[in-house]
Amino acid sequence: MISEPELVGGPGSGEPADVVSGFDPEQRPAAGGRRRGQGLLWAAAGAVVASAVWATAVFAYGIGGDRKPDPRGYRVESDSCAAVELKALAKAVGKPAGEPSTELDGIEHPALRRIRCTVDFTVAVVRAPDGAEASGWSTGYQASLTAELHQETDPRPEFEASSMLTEIDDVGVDRVERVPDLGDLAYLLIMEDESMRVQVVDGGAVVTLTLSSWMSPPDIDSGRNGLPDVEYQPEMLAHQGDLISDTRDVMKALKAG
Repeated sequence: MISEPELVGGPGSGEPADVVSGFDPEQRPAAGGRRRGQGLLWAAAGAVVASAVWATAVFAYGIGGDRKPDPRGYRVESDSCAAVELKALAKAVGKPAGEPSTELDGIEHPALRRIRCTVDFTVAVVRAPDGAEASGWSTGYQASLTAELHQETDPRPEFEASSMLTEIDDVGVDRVERVPDLGDLAYLLIMEDESMRVQVVDGGAVVTLTLSSWMSPPDIDSGRNGLPDVEYQPEMLAHQGDLISDTRDVMKALKAG
């Protein structure tokens, strides 16, 4: 159990109460009580501590002077999905099959603005390392973006707690890694279904970019028993750098929008 912190030199610490800079050691407390100056000292110390805590919140957590989270210039509107270009992923897994689609569960509220959008990449035939087609299977990738702008309450405490989840949307979390130099705090989550997501909090903004893949079997001729084995399954971890790079670009685009 974590005990209460001790104040060195405070009452009950074993140190003489008058060994404090700026107080006259010849002045003794009145009988049956402490000196008034000592009480003032503790009150002043409490004010300093409270100020330090508030300053830490302002600078570390992006809380504005009105106790609201700093929007940091982000704009989250119904048309913000147009900012999702995902150039790094497009170069790695194939061009987007169309424009980003906007999900219907967006939120436009004075306390929270949220958008969700998805990008489907062009389906490609799975190939062996030598370039030959592998058993006729094809693979496709999908990226999904959730962008939130919290305008009344600081999202960071809840964001930090989410890094401890062992399951998200009924999928187990395999491992969590910190991503340096991205927003105020960022994590890369590797899921048990081999999908990946980058989650970032930056002031009042929370951005999550997820990459998942799927496999499509070949057409089965009549009389053929079962599906051919998947010889070469796409390696998702090879794209984690692309996912992080595109998350960074999406954050910039949401500020410029």
